[in-house]
Amino acid sequence: MIKTTFAGAAIAAALAAAVPTAASAQAFTPERPECIAPASAGGGWDFTCRQVARVMRETGLIEGSMRVQNLSGGGGGVAFAEVVNKRDDENDLIVAASTATATRLAQGAYPGNTMDQVRWLGTIGADYGVIGVRPESDIKDLSQLMTALKDTPRDISIGGGSASGGWDHLKVLIAAQKAGVEDLRAIKYVAFAGGGEAISQLLAGSLQAYSGDLSEAMGFVASGDLRVLAVLAPERLEGDFSAFPTAKEQGVDVVGANWRGFYGPGKMSDEAYDWWVGQLDTMYDSQEWKAVMEQNGLAELDLHGKEFNEFVAQSVSEIETISRQIGLIQ
Repeated sequence: MIKTTFAGAAIAAALAAAVPTAASAQAFTPERPECIAPASAGGGWDFTCRQVARVMRETGLIEGSMRVQNLSGGGGGVAFAEVVNKRDDENDLIVAASTATATRLAQGAYPGNTMDQVRWLGTIGADYGVIGVRPESDIKDLSQLMTALKDTPRDISIGGGSASGGWDHLKVLIAAQKAGVEDLRAIKYVAFAGGGEAISQLLAGSLQAYSGDLSEAMGFVASGDLRVLAVLAPERLEGDFSAFPTAKEQGVDVVGANWRGFYGPGKMSDEAYDWWVGQLDTMYDSQEWKAVMEQNGLAELDLHGKEFNEFVAQSVSEIETISRQIGLIQ
């Protein structure tokens, strides 16, 4: 379902890309650009803000530098509420978002908040899910982990950088469901403010497995702190990622892709909105950003403006349906 959604949305974007006019692009320039990463350092939202801030500065898409603020809590809810309630009309502000954001919105986890309270700017790619363990773990492959979740679920704690019921949690439940685990409620998921904290607890022995995304996992793989059991991609990835087996080739037919992008305040001016949409679109097409995508295993997903708003609405609807099916919401 997720793969089909990406493909359909990408086609729609190609047919009707939201490109600002030259007049609107010139009418606004941020004085103090800022990106909020709704998690602690080391996670996917932090990666999104910092990499985009760096590339936009290096390519001259922003003047000077863009401040990155980590504002963790509530699976992104603290940042969402901050923007909606206190910074609703700021034009210099963007916020990192992802499938995790859509998941929490779909489940009503941001009390009193909906996707229509912010303006959806654009994507920077899609990030496939990863399930991993510490290098010396006795769990050798995904099938072994799924067997343990069936037979002795209380002995296995899985951690991730999203809140309980969030995307890192949800993709484990979907994989377990596909593997034939009947009691999904018995699976122990431990929520952390970011992927870095989850990896720290994995190495400390408090967790037996980790659920995250490829971009945030690669640094820990390179440092020898994480061994990937499965990538939730439809087929093996290329290059440096070709050594990672997919869940599908291990008998678990699941694809989990986490889109990454940005939203802005709900009362952001049209001129500012058009400027940010246009700059993100231009950055996405740059060779500098293509290099970031290749280095971090990001898949193509190029949606901006109206098409992105429609895509998020569809994502929220689909995730709500899945969450009801597996009992996360009533």
